[in-house]
Amino acid sequence: MTQEPIEALSDLADQIADEFEAYRQPDGFKPISLVIENSDAEHPTLIVHIDREAAESLADRVDEFLREHGARTEREQHSATDVRVLATVD
Repeated sequence: MTQEPIEALSDLADQIADEFEAYRQPDGFKPISLVIENSDAEHPTLIVHIDREAAESLADRVDEFLREHGARTEREQHSATDVRVLATVD
């Protein structure tokens, strides 16, 4: 049996937190923030917000990690230091 999308995204968020732990230290500024947007219960989205200098290169790594773990991804680039990777699953 497959996981519900929200459970799968929650698992992915945990994996991102583990894989990119160096960017998520509890003290101080966090260059990577994770949010699950579930206002549409049928199509929840994991939002990985990257806020740092040269955000694009870290976004590439996050994007690749998510795709390797079965997510479909899109990007929103608001500036050179503000990139969001959006992930969805079936």
